[in-house]
Amino acid sequence: MQADWDARAKENARYYVQTAQENWSDNDFFASGEQTVREEILTDMINICQGRVPKEMRVLEIGCGAGRVTRALANLFGEVHAVDVSGEMIRMAEAALATHPNAHVYQNNGMDLSVLPESRNGSFDFAFSTIVFQHIPSREVIETYVREVGRLLRPGALFKFQVQGDASLATAPDDTWLGVPFSDEQAVEMAERCGFEPRHRIGAGEQYFWLWFFKR
Repeated sequence: MQADWDARAKENARYYVQTAQENWSDNDFFASGEQTVREEILTDMINICQGRVPKEMRVLEIGCGAGRVTRALANLFGEVHAVDVSGEMIRMAEAALATHPNAHVYQNNGMDLSVLPESRNGSFDFAFSTIVFQHIPSREVIETYVREVGRLLRPGALFKFQVQGDASLATAPDDTWLGVPFSDEQAVEMAERCGFEPRHRIGAGEQYFWLWFFKR
């Protein structure tokens, strides 16, 4: 994962983060992150905030890439911590977030969240991940991430994320572009093993399979 995503970052990081365009301007790239937040966060604030003030919330992002969504999250929430397996992507994210002191990015090992310097159990109010797990070729690795997020979320908090749901897109076991698919049953079983309630699910059988996991 690290080698593949470092190579993609060097070739054309913004395209591989968001393939809607091949040549992104700064304005368009970060505007697309704001669009993601409008579509996936601002429409879902009751589940996400649960009565909390956004500027007082501590948020975790898995797979920040070049900081496209991270910057938008930092505009909304009080504190954002984000990880990515690619050192090249992290360097770009750091540059993108230079004007956002409430956003912090870390290169992790592609399997867990031990890199976070303040990884106290129950220390986050919300976790988010989009267009990330769909590239991971191992259900075991994805489940480890989910379990790690569960460790870091406060009880009742939401982990909203997207996995690959279209089994017809599955390719080689080590493919880090079209990762391993999840059926609805597999998603529910993963939630239960990791201590989550899988309260909402949209897009089973599709490439973009969204999951709302609430920590028990």
